[in-house]
Amino acid sequence: MTDSTADNGRPRAILPALEKLYLPLDTFAETLLRVLAGALLVTHGYGKILDPFGAVGMVEGIGFYPGVFWSPLLAATEFFGGIFIAIGFLTRPAAFAATIVLLVTVYFHGIVQGQGLGGAEKSILWAAITFFFAIRGANSQSVDAKLGRQF
Repeated sequence: MTDSTADNGRPRAILPALEKLYLPLDTFAETLLRVLAGALLVTHGYGKILDPFGAVGMVEGIGFYPGVFWSPLLAATEFFGGIFIAIGFLTRPAAFAATIVLLVTVYFHGIVQGQGLGGAEKSILWAAITFFFAIRGANSQSVDAKLGRQF
């Protein structure tokens, strides 16, 4: 029986020469995904952090009362959580909080607004990305790694 996994525990490449391309880019690709996800959350949360009570009506409209509590929490989760994810600091708790927010947006777009899968698909994808980092944490290219600890 032949060994079907490479030394890194992953399946061997069908074209072994490509492993010379894939392996060096592995950490870079994961870091790029984390940084982009965090940066885009920051961008999405920027308007909310400037007006933390601006989403009171929206959050109450989907059943989160009192809105004066949930609206600033939403703003902080998107803005500061996005910064934390991007730099890889407290990555797991920040990504977990973002995942919860994104699952609520899946519910909001898919159910409340009646958009179904078509309206919720972007939130589903984002929730999957943040869930990945909630479980995996940050990699060697992060503040968590530089501190030598992660949550």
